[in-house]
Amino acid sequence: MRTPEETVNEFIAAIGRKDLDAAVALVADDLYYDNVPIGDMRGASAMRDFLTPMVGGDGPVAFEIVRQTASGDMVMNERIDRFTMKGKEIALPVAGVFEVHDGRITFWRDYFDNGMFMKMLKG
Repeated sequence: MRTPEETVNEFIAAIGRKDLDAAVALVADDLYYDNVPIGDMRGASAMRDFLTPMVGGDGPVAFEIVRQTASGDMVMNERIDRFTMKGKEIALPVAGVFEVHDGRITFWRDYFDNGMFMKMLKG
């Protein structure tokens, strides 16, 4: 069985490969995902629907981990999320918190500046 940190790293790698099937396989069916400035959702399928526009863009997707720490079932990271949306290249600083139980992510919360994100989209 993977450690919680290995699970989160594999989840991030799957997103980078634009492999939502592999990413969803690493989250619990009742995942709680809170994208703080935008809102929260429950369930792996809701998370898939939310991430589809990000990974469906023409450009690459990368969650570049700047710093990461893990303690018990919790993993926290500081990232630069890079992707293309609406024809704009986005490089968004994000702080993420994950909880992993029985090898699957049960909780995921991301914090970022939505004003900065909207400025990037407007370009």
